[in-house]
Amino acid sequence: MNVANQDVNQLIELCENGDAKAQFAIYKLYYKAMYNTAFRIVNDSFEAEDVMQESFLSAFTKLDSFSGQVTFGAWLKKIVINNSITALKKHHKFEMVPLEKVAVSSIEEDCPDYRDLDVNEILNKLATLKSNYKVALTLNLIEGYDCEEIAQIMAISYENTRTTISRAKNKLRKLLSETYAR
Repeated sequence: MNVANQDVNQLIELCENGDAKAQFAIYKLYYKAMYNTAFRIVNDSFEAEDVMQESFLSAFTKLDSFSGQVTFGAWLKKIVINNSITALKKHHKFEMVPLEKVAVSSIEEDCPDYRDLDVNEILNKLATLKSNYKVALTLNLIEGYDCEEIAQIMAISYENTRTTISRAKNKLRKLLSETYAR
């Protein structure tokens, strides 16, 4: 275990005892990453701030459920993701469409040259996708979750997750090709 993990583990022990300074230290270590995670999902800075604050409160009140099998940051990120999805559902921004109602489109074989793509442009195009596409791609491509984990997080089947990710990638490709077509 490296020194940083030891420090975080010591802070967590202090947090379990209600040490406000330790809680603030943990907050300072993780708030930027957790805000960015929430923002990529809810796509609203105020909502992301609320989700992040709520997630830290949940984490500090439920520290006894932190088993230490994963890093504290990974455990906290899972809380942030779940709270972000809950916020989307609460505000009716998260649309679930049954597979039977979605038309399948063919994939274009002619691929544009994406070497000149700007990361911010990709993120902007990602933000314009339907909320379930945006969440699925964010969890997969940015957060690094696999399809099984995404299925659990989004409470959909594994097959639906794979289909959603595939369609979201195709939609993102289409949006990018409109911008970068040569």
